[in-house]
Amino acid sequence: MSRLGVIADDFTGATDIASFLVQNGLATIQFNGVPQGDEKVNAQAIVVSLKSRSCSPAQAISQSLAALSWLQQQGCDRFYFKYCSTFDSTATGNIGPVTDALLAALDETLTVISPALPVNGRTVYQGYLFVNDQLLSDSGMRHHPVTPMTDSYLPRLMEQQAHGKAAVIGATTLDRGAGAVREQLTALAQQQVRYVVLDALHEQHLLVQGEALREMRLVTGGSGLAIGLARQWSNNSAVNLQAEQAGRPRGDRAVVISGSCSQMTNRQVRAYRQQAPAREVDVEACLQQVESYAQLLCDWVEANTHQPLAPLLYATADAQQLQTIQQRYGAARSSEAVEQLFAAVARELKSRGWQRFIVAGGETSGVVAQSLGVTGFHIGPTISPGVPWVRDIDQPLSLALKSGNFGDEQFFARAQTEFPL
Repeated sequence: MSRLGVIADDFTGATDIASFLVQNGLATIQFNGVPQGDEKVNAQAIVVSLKSRSCSPAQAISQSLAALSWLQQQGCDRFYFKYCSTFDSTATGNIGPVTDALLAALDETLTVISPALPVNGRTVYQGYLFVNDQLLSDSGMRHHPVTPMTDSYLPRLMEQQAHGKAAVIGATTLDRGAGAVREQLTALAQQQVRYVVLDALHEQHLLVQGEALREMRLVTGGSGLAIGLARQWSNNSAVNLQAEQAGRPRGDRAVVISGSCSQMTNRQVRAYRQQAPAREVDVEACLQQVESYAQLLCDWVEANTHQPLAPLLYATADAQQLQTIQQRYGAARSSEAVEQLFAAVARELKSRGWQRFIVAGGETSGVVAQSLGVTGFHIGPTISPGVPWVRDIDQPLSLALKSGNFGDEQFFARAQTEFPL
């Protein structure tokens, strides 16, 4: 059977797709960055998480091609470029440039664009991306501090940052089944279309996509398409149960760290502050004295560790607060300072015996995982769609890594109460 190699452009996006692959029957292992060495990995799907969403296009291409080469050495023959279900990018990339580079490396001329994840409110209709009942450009993503999304039409977004023509296969074609989708793909290829945006209004459309695309060498999208592809390739219904046991959380000390400023994370922080000890990060202190401030926060976490729910450290802010912070300290400078703080906090808490880390935000999750020395992990049980517990392959560390807008308002509490210490 085919072996799938996934190249994800951020850490939480990688755990997102890995979760859906495991749930739908593919034994999956995830790595943080491209592994060094050529030791063979025993899994049907291998996910490599990069930090390539908001770096320069040249860096994103270099990282992605390195991941592709390593996955090919592992025997993968099908490839999946995973980006966010809100198509986070700028006018210059990095989704378009990376897609072009992967197509060229694989000597392919056509791929699909499928960011939809209906279970989390991400749908595509006539090529337009929706977040729940709003166009992407009207949602909270319009105010994203790094990749503000002010256009919802995926073909236009793709053509702006890539080198080729885009087209749409609409919901009515998906309703007719996989054969109709394959016929349309063939016709569009003859018209020199390079990127085909696929509509998806519900999970059945994702299953049709998976059937239609099972032989395509490169697909791109959010995690939803993985549902359909995994069901096409899975040959063992017990695999997901075995994999979830390998990734089930362990450890008796937990902390919640939130760096995302998304609308859902703001709601989650507000709800959790009513239930558990919480402390807001002082950006000015981050800029002046990261290490000593990190020690101070870790002392506070330790002093509050015997509460029923784990203490929360958060830099989460609403749009107005975020604008004020960025105007006062600079967007890039303040963001980097907070990331350095959370990295220092994670390292110190690990040294003090902490083993469970619940983290909100893609950038924050990547920083925390790197600072903990996590290189790879098993995918465990799902907390919310696209957010599993994961467990380090080599260390006694368990992590729940959440994209900003994923999960419900009680996510932080449920991650603990449903999987008690």
